[in-house]
Amino acid sequence: MSRFDDIKNVIEGVEEDMAKFYEKGNKAAGTRARKGLQELRKLAQEVRLEIQDIKNKS
Repeated sequence: MSRFDDIKNVIEGVEEDMAKFYEKGNKAAGTRARKGLQELRKLAQEVRLEIQDIKNKS
C-alpha cells in the first residue's frame, strides 16, 4: 500500500496550494498546484501500469 500512501501525500501537498489559489487568488500557489497535479498524474499512471502488470502475471 506504499503506492497509495504516495498518492495521498501528493494530494495532501497540493491541497494547501489549491486553497490558496481558489480562495485567495494566489497565482504562485496555482503554479505549485498545477505542478503537484502533474506529479499526481504521473504517479497515477505508474500505479496503473504496475497494477496491470501484476494482474497480467496472475
